[in-house]
Amino acid sequence: MKTSDMIKELCNKKNISVSELARRIGQIPQNFGKKLKRDTVTLEELKQIADVMGVTFE
Repeated sequence: MKTSDMIKELCNKKNISVSELARRIGQIPQNFGKKLKRDTVTLEELKQIADVMGVTFE
């Protein structure tokens, strides 16, 4: 499973839109959406996502 698919699945489980997640990590939703489509989310962004969503990643 691609990283972007896991992020989208987590958003669904937490009942939050990808746009709202982007805002919570300080990203412009349109730019973050493009990163997800290209599957180019950075490690730092993954750490921010995990923190905002209250999960850990390995």
